[in-house]
Amino acid sequence: MDNPDAFAEVENPVCGDILRLSLKVADGRISEIRFRCKGCVPAMACASALTELAKGKTVAEAWRLRREKLVDIVGGLPEASTHASHLAMDALAAALKKLTA
Repeated sequence: MDNPDAFAEVENPVCGDILRLSLKVADGRISEIRFRCKGCVPAMACASALTELAKGKTVAEAWRLRREKLVDIVGGLPEASTHASHLAMDALAAALKKLTA
């Protein structure tokens, strides 16, 4: 994404997954959100689902998104893959923090 309003890159040091989340905001809403992920399939699935969840939301609504909703949307995660949903939510929180900084 060219000239995002905010972006964040987070990494899981245990498994090596890396997620970069970029977003643009227009009129207080997330108008564009994209991701680039290097990691396991669940990490990619959670990042993709997160973009669908967050797009069109106000920044305040995006702050209220919950990991459990993300996990539901991807159809659940095995215990060994729950880190993927945490990675996605951590990236969103980090990007949103940059908007308010």
